[in-house]
Amino acid sequence: MAQSPAATIYVLNGPNLNMLGIREPEKYGHSSLADVEKLCVETAAQFGLTADCRQSNREGELIEFIHEAHAKKAVGIIINAGGYSHTSIALHDALVAVKIPTVEVHISNIHARESFRHHSFTAMAAFASLCGFGIDGYRLAINGLAAKIGAKAKT
Repeated sequence: MAQSPAATIYVLNGPNLNMLGIREPEKYGHSSLADVEKLCVETAAQFGLTADCRQSNREGELIEFIHEAHAKKAVGIIINAGGYSHTSIALHDALVAVKIPTVEVHISNIHARESFRHHSFTAMAAFASLCGFGIDGYRLAINGLAAKIGAKAKT
């Protein structure tokens, strides 16, 4: 009998996250987006999940990724929509529409920054939001998502 493929989670990163390690390292650290993606793939694998990591600087493309996650029956979404978190009702609406368990992640603590960053439309569409843990927030988000969907750590 053929083994079923691992359940997939989408890890979506928004604008400027391709500049991790270069852009404001005092706020975002020295890790690159490749480091984040490696962390996500390794963490997801601990739960028998596959992490499909994507990044776009374009809002519409992020929405298309969310729609694709629905079409491909992804079991979860981890999203760091960057600046779009604070402005995009369209991303909020896409996340609500697909009804996929979602965790929002921010590398910095958005509540300790400029007031315009304190509100997040994407957080309103997620069951949880993590900020301020650096890139380790992605690991924590995957752990929380795995618990939410009932994925157990492989021993």
